[in-house]
Amino acid sequence: MESFSFLLIIPIFYLLFKIWNWINNVRDQQCYILDYQCYKPSDDRMVGTEFCGEVIKRNKNLGLNEYKFLLKAIVSSGIGEQTYAPSIMFSGREESPKLEDGILEMEEFFHDSIEKVLSRAGISPQEIDLLVVNVSMLSTIPSLCSRIINHYKMRPDIKSFNLTGMGCSASLISLDIVRNVFKSYKNKFALLVTSESLSPNWYAGNDRSMILSNCLFRSGGCAVLLTNNKSLKHRAMFKLKCLVRTHHGAKDESYGCCIQREDDKGRMGFHLSKSLPKAATRSFVDNLRVITPKILPVRELVRFMAVSLLKKWNVVRHGSSHKGASQGPIKAGVNFKSGVDHFCIHTGGKAVIDGIGISLDLTEYDLEPARMTLHRFGNTSASSLWYVLAYMEAKKRLKKWDKVLMISFGAGFKCNSCLWEVVRDLGDGNVWKDEIYMYPPKTLVNPYMEKFGWIQDEDPSTFNPEIKSLER
Repeated sequence: MESFSFLLIIPIFYLLFKIWNWINNVRDQQCYILDYQCYKPSDDRMVGTEFCGEVIKRNKNLGLNEYKFLLKAIVSSGIGEQTYAPSIMFSGREESPKLEDGILEMEEFFHDSIEKVLSRAGISPQEIDLLVVNVSMLSTIPSLCSRIINHYKMRPDIKSFNLTGMGCSASLISLDIVRNVFKSYKNKFALLVTSESLSPNWYAGNDRSMILSNCLFRSGGCAVLLTNNKSLKHRAMFKLKCLVRTHHGAKDESYGCCIQREDDKGRMGFHLSKSLPKAATRSFVDNLRVITPKILPVRELVRFMAVSLLKKWNVVRHGSSHKGASQGPIKAGVNFKSGVDHFCIHTGGKAVIDGIGISLDLTEYDLEPARMTLHRFGNTSASSLWYVLAYMEAKKRLKKWDKVLMISFGAGFKCNSCLWEVVRDLGDGNVWKDEIYMYPPKTLVNPYMEKFGWIQDEDPSTFNPEIKSLER
């Protein structure tokens, strides 16, 4: 009898051991943000109204119609006067860049933000186990990863990934790499470095679909320090809950809506087609289908299903004429605020922010971080999400247990999203620390129309930008 009992105990203990081991492994696979540092260039790199006008005038391929188009674009862009441009713009060499310009632009950012985030966290470069760098429009040999490893003399066994061509959604792609590596290795540190190189990518032609990117993109970057060491959980800022990636590269329209190419004169630029909003909407909807069940409570999902079924039943009952629907249409939208406290939206432009706000039924309070980031820093490509997050932190919005939804879009066409849980109350301020008291300003209207509005009344046959600028 005792032998029989012993035989029964063995599989029970084995089962308990397997359960404990599984729980322990899951805990080791967590992904925490220990710290992050956004990049803020020096004030002499600010793009004011006057300087913006000078840069546009230097492009001799533009005519009055292009000036009017650019004026309309920048006035409605949501971008202010305190964004930053690379140093090549201030030396007047944007139409003849060298490889060195792009590398120096990146090294300025690397040496500033990486050193700050590592120093603040008390982590030496030699402790970094994983390095992921994403800069979409600059590819060098050796890679940017190798340049960072060489500069900081990192370990020879460091795992490094250098991503290019991933567009504005590259931050979350890099994060996905970190998350997956963390599943296989315990107690590791990862450094995620995200930016964009503008120096070699200024478009000097007159194709409207390509000069638009000159108005939107600005200098920026962010270095993020992550770990899966659960003993450091008390020091962490955020814990990753889930991440979803959607790629519509198989759809020709989506693939070609946002692409680097040459114009008919052979000038390289970044083409943004009129189908871009449609492609973004499709990818966003598909992404939401996957991430919604992961981030919302069961009660909200059940409510949504019940309301949707009721709406379909009413349509079948009353037909397309809606006879008898005197109580009005039934809204079948999902309440994302039931599972999300803050929305960290990619600052791709005012239209992108407005569109997401309408789709998710967000308030101006929810959209304020993205709008202020666009106004202050412009579209800094893949790093823009971290400036939005830093704004929330500076405003002391982020409290323990809060959930933050990040949403980004990028060429390909891609929509990526993830959900973070705030581990402790935050309020450092990061790159916003010294000026957060000024935001939001009374108005987001930029002075471009006031300064250059006279262009709207000009006659193409007599227009001369040099003479007009002297007259004014």
